[in-house]
Amino acid sequence: MRRTLAALTLVVGLVVAPAAAAEAQVHTAKSFTNCTALNKTYAGGVAKSSKVHNTKTVGGKKVAAKSKYKPKVSAALYAANKKMDRDKDGIACER
Repeated sequence: MRRTLAALTLVVGLVVAPAAAAEAQVHTAKSFTNCTALNKTYAGGVAKSSKVHNTKTVGGKKVAAKSKYKPKVSAALYAANKKMDRDKDGIACER
């Protein structure tokens, strides 16, 4: 009986611990009030993936744009600050 209880406690600990760690990571994405505050921490802004590229709109068309700084790639951080991606290119507050 003791072995069964000890084994069950070990299995529950292994199953619950990763779930708790994943939940903690979801809540760590900080939402900034504006781009000035975000750029103090992440100079190049925040990108939702490494596949997106900076664009700008010229004459109603999106064209490639150069950035002075490389953005931080984080889907969770981008999702928390998506409202600041004015040109909808997948990078919030790019500079």
